[in-house]
Amino acid sequence: MKLHSQSFQNAQPIPAEFAAGDAKGFAGNRNPQLSWSDVPEGTRSFALLCVDPDVPTVPELVGRDDVSIPLDQPRGDFVHWVMADIPADVRELAAGSCSDGFTAHGKAQPAGPAGARQGVNDYTGWFAADPQMSGTYFGYDGPYPPFNDERVHRYFFRLFALDVAQLPLEPAFTAGDVLHLMQGHVLGEAALHGTYTLNPSLA
Repeated sequence: MKLHSQSFQNAQPIPAEFAAGDAKGFAGNRNPQLSWSDVPEGTRSFALLCVDPDVPTVPELVGRDDVSIPLDQPRGDFVHWVMADIPADVRELAAGSCSDGFTAHGKAQPAGPAGARQGVNDYTGWFAADPQMSGTYFGYDGPYPPFNDERVHRYFFRLFALDVAQLPLEPAFTAGDVLHLMQGHVLGEAALHGTYTLNPSLA
């Protein structure tokens, strides 16, 4: 199975229109175009993840003018998108079809293919202590890495072909739930990644 995007080239920068934030603040936050081919026989649904594995693990350093987040700081995962039960006949997600703009407190019912379900991304936890932003963030919310980070962040889009039409997910499911419940049902996987930074010295 192969995963393609007209919005960015594999291992190349993601345009700001597909990011949650740019140098001025919140950005276009459109989901990138994705399409796939060479689907395994017997596929009954797809699951999609977008994960940044380069997130700083010392939040007190994020967004400070007086210090940089060092390149060698230990990193963790940040989930930007999780979608399950994508029907087996779907082969493309058009740019901006699932997210077009950033919604404070999160998108309650993000758009997407009929029958598909979108779970909770990690902006839910990131904004939990901010009364102006807190909420449950469903669907796609794109890159917004710290401007003072010395590392260029990578954003991995992973598509899984499954042999079941639906996964037994709760309404506010996470990427971890999908990864757990699809064990033993994966017929194929395809991936690509883009990069993004707001550090002026790296851009």
